[in-house]
Amino acid sequence: MTTIDGTITAAAAALRSGSVSAVELAEVALARIEATDDRVGAYLALTAERARSAADAADRWLRDDPATAGPLCGVPVAIKDVLCLEGVATTAGSKILEGFVPPYTGTAVQKLADAGAVIVGKTNCDEFAMGSSTENSAYGPTHNPWDLTRVPGGSSGGSAAAVAAGTVPYALGSDTGGSIRQPAALCGVVGFKPTYGRVSRHGLIAFASSLDQIGPFTHTVEDTALVYSAIAGDDPMDNTTAPDAVDDPMATLRDGVDGLRLGVPREYFGDGLEPGVRTAIDAALRVFEDLGATLVDVSLPTTEAGLSTYYIIAPAECSSNLSRMDGVRFGLRKPHPTLLETYGDTRGQGFGPEVKRRIMLGTHALSSGYYDALYRRAQKVRTVIAGEFSAVFETVDALLGATSPITAFPLGARSDPLAMYLCDALTIPVNLAGLPAISVPCGFSDGLPVGLQVIGPRFADSRVLRVAHAYEQATEWHTRRSPLAGALA
Repeated sequence: MTTIDGTITAAAAALRSGSVSAVELAEVALARIEATDDRVGAYLALTAERARSAADAADRWLRDDPATAGPLCGVPVAIKDVLCLEGVATTAGSKILEGFVPPYTGTAVQKLADAGAVIVGKTNCDEFAMGSSTENSAYGPTHNPWDLTRVPGGSSGGSAAAVAAGTVPYALGSDTGGSIRQPAALCGVVGFKPTYGRVSRHGLIAFASSLDQIGPFTHTVEDTALVYSAIAGDDPMDNTTAPDAVDDPMATLRDGVDGLRLGVPREYFGDGLEPGVRTAIDAALRVFEDLGATLVDVSLPTTEAGLSTYYIIAPAECSSNLSRMDGVRFGLRKPHPTLLETYGDTRGQGFGPEVKRRIMLGTHALSSGYYDALYRRAQKVRTVIAGEFSAVFETVDALLGATSPITAFPLGARSDPLAMYLCDALTIPVNLAGLPAISVPCGFSDGLPVGLQVIGPRFADSRVLRVAHAYEQATEWHTRRSPLAGALA
């Protein structure tokens, strides 16, 4: 962005040196959004006046008390439109939340604001975070900044594209089955899903409450560590957050991987892996060996069952969570003489096809005749999946593999729901087990980005960041920028 390279670290340095002000950075971000978003569709709303006010406050903080101003102070950020921001319409990409303006700000977003971050807008997403391409948004699709004819991934495709397009140095997304990591891979940026319970979900419009987790998109692992440090921690407003202290990821970030044992799950290298993706991942594995890590062949036999398990548990939770979208208290309302007619018409017009599909799947799985055969059984398989990860982590420090088995595909190319669901085959098991995982750029296939996934044990978030940072520093893939971002530089 102007005199800086688009990273939080560089922006913070420029702000402290006085070579740029927070107000100037906010104006650059808003101008870049104005110049590109008619082609990308990353944003659903801009918060220009709020951003200018926050930037002015950040400049005063940096001037009057720089010792207490952290690295996020004055740096622009965008947030996925499933995260509540007081006084700003929040849609979750759905027509059914038309007119909904939250009376409060979610904890993760508030922590950024308290750190002096400058929120410039809300980003597009698959409706209620249900999708892998950001084509399911009721407000139109998002386009990949590397190739505007292709998807950015999903469901946090707007946040990934906002960073990849060079409009903000970082953005927040949510990850239920890969919705941060998969679009990060397809857009050539870093995307991190912390351990479940590490970041408060208060203020996150729920899709599947036992799976959802908030995390950042950035250009570097160091930037990711900075954002994670700001948003992680216990929260009395979310009783699923872990009460124990959060390890400082910066303390071990540069410790490297020499002497670590890194597992390579053979199930992550199956027939669905595109040849170009496999070539990039194989090259990344060789980098780890050159850095002194020992690669260990491991097995996660229930990986294949992850997809079917997820598509019982997640829709079941979605069916329960979205029952509150009824046209009575907030959002779209289509009034009729009877309550059931009001419910039916409101939901019929307010929900899109994919959301309706998942509500029906989940309601079926929870019904009295199928609960034991479907939902209860899926929960047992989930326990097995988590147990397999735990057993493997007794012998290795982290796991390596592809984030997405494919690169970004053309818009409209995957109309079959099952084909779309398969995009998340390598990310879903991590959510079922509640583990931390990150995607970092590791190469290209036919000119499109490929992502490397690093997975760690529960609450080993700092280790995941350490492993990813070691790879990133040994390669140059994270320095590449999309053609759209390059044109703005």
